[in-house]
Amino acid sequence: MALDELEKKYDTPDNRPSRRAGSVRDRPWIDHWQPEDPDFWQRFGAKVARRNLIWSIAAEHIGFSVWLLWSAVVIYLPQAGFDFSINQLFWLVALPNLVGATLRFPYTFAVPRFGGRNWTVISALLLMIPLGLLTACVANPGTPYWMFMVAAATAGLGGGNFASSMANISFFYPDSRKGFALGLNAAGGNIGVSSVQLFVPAIVGLAIFGSASGLHLENIALLWVPLSLVAALGAYFFMDNLTEAKSSFRDQVAVARQGQTWVMALLYVGTFGSFIGYSSALPLLMKTQFPAVHGVYFAFLGALVGSAFRPVGGLLADRLGGARITAAVFAAMTFGVGGVIWSIQHHAFGPFLGSFLVLFVLTGLGNGSTYRMIPAIYRTLAGGDDCGPVALATSRRQTAAALGFISAVGAYGGFLVPRAFGASVSNTGGIGAALVGFVVFYALCLGVTWWCYMRRTVLVSRVPSLAHANV
Repeated sequence: MALDELEKKYDTPDNRPSRRAGSVRDRPWIDHWQPEDPDFWQRFGAKVARRNLIWSIAAEHIGFSVWLLWSAVVIYLPQAGFDFSINQLFWLVALPNLVGATLRFPYTFAVPRFGGRNWTVISALLLMIPLGLLTACVANPGTPYWMFMVAAATAGLGGGNFASSMANISFFYPDSRKGFALGLNAAGGNIGVSSVQLFVPAIVGLAIFGSASGLHLENIALLWVPLSLVAALGAYFFMDNLTEAKSSFRDQVAVARQGQTWVMALLYVGTFGSFIGYSSALPLLMKTQFPAVHGVYFAFLGALVGSAFRPVGGLLADRLGGARITAAVFAAMTFGVGGVIWSIQHHAFGPFLGSFLVLFVLTGLGNGSTYRMIPAIYRTLAGGDDCGPVALATSRRQTAAALGFISAVGAYGGFLVPRAFGASVSNTGGIGAALVGFVVFYALCLGVTWWCYMRRTVLVSRVPSLAHANV
C-alpha cells in the first residue's frame, strides 16, 4: 500500500493511534492496530508502542518494589523487637510470592476486560493497601505475627502487575521485536527488586543515625506511596487501550489446554521462579549464613544483574533462537548452584556472592529467552509465517494470554525457593539439601527443553515441525 493511501487510511481522528488534547477522556481506546504492517509501524506504531512501554515499565517497577519489600524488611524485624524464628521470617519472604503468583491469573484476564491502560492505573493504586499495612505493622512493637502474615500476603498485589503488563505490551509490538520489548519491559520491572534491596538498608541506616530511639521501619513503606501515585497518573495520561486486546474469558483460558503452555510454564519456573525466589531469599540467606559479614548491603546486586541481562536474553533469542539460549542457561545453572554449595561448605562469602551473581545473570538470560519462545510457539501453532490476518490476530491474543498464564505459574517458584531454604534449615540445619534439589530441577528443565524443542523430530501437539520454527 502506498504511503499516501496509508496516511488516508490511518491518519484520521478515529483511527490515528496517537494521543491528542482531550483524548484521555474522549477516546482512550485505539481501534486499529497493525504492528506487523511495516508502513504502519514506521509511521505510527513504534512511537505509540514506545510511549506505552515506558509507562508500563514505570508502573511494573513500582509493583515489583512493593512485591519484594518484605525481603528487605524481614532482616531488621528482630532488631526492631519482633521475636520471630528463621522459619517464620522465611514465611514472610515467601508469602508475597505465593499470593503474587496466584493473582497473576486474574490480572492477565483484566487486560482484555478493562484495557491495558485502565488496568495499569487500577493496579498501581491497589499498591496503597500493602504499603499501608506494612506501615501499621512495623510501627507497633506489639503487632502479632498473624497480622504480619496478612500484610505480607497483600504485597502480592505488586506481583500480579507483571502478568497484566507483559500481556498488554505484547499486543503493541510485532513478533520480530517482541523478544527485546518484552525483555526490556520485564527488566525494568525486575530492577524494582534491586531498588528495594539497595534503598531499604540505606533508609534504615539513616533512621538509626538520625534518631536515638532506634529503627523507624515505617518510613520504608512511605517512600513508595508517592511513587505509586506517579505511576498511576502517568498510566492515566500517557498509555492506551487496544481494542484488539479484548477477548472473552473462554478464549483466555483456552491456552491452558495447550500442552506447550504447560511445558513453557515449567521452564519459566526454572528461570523467573529462580530469579524471584533467589531475590527474595538472598538478604536473609546472607544474614543467616554469614552473620559476621555485612552482606545485606550487596544483596541488591543479584536482582540488578539479573534484570539487566533479561533484555540481553531476549535479544540473543531473537537472533539465535530461544530454545538454544534456554538450554545453555539451564546447563550453566547447575554449575552455578554447585558454586554456592562449595562456598557454604568452605564458609567463603566471596565465592558465595559470586556464585549467586552468576545464577542471577543466567536467570536473566533465561527469562528473556523463554519469553521470546512463547510468541514464536503460538505463531507456529497458528500456521507460521503464512497464516492469514485472522489467524495472526488469534495468535497474538493467545500469546498475550499465554504470557500471563505462564508468568503466573512461573512465579510460584518465588514461593517454592524461599520455602525450600526455610524447610532445609529447619530439618537439616543448613541450606545444602535445598541447593541439591535445585540442581536436579535444572537438569530436568534442560532435558525438557531439548526433548520438546531441540530434537530433530519433535512430537508435540499437532505441530511436528515446531523444532524447525524459530523458537
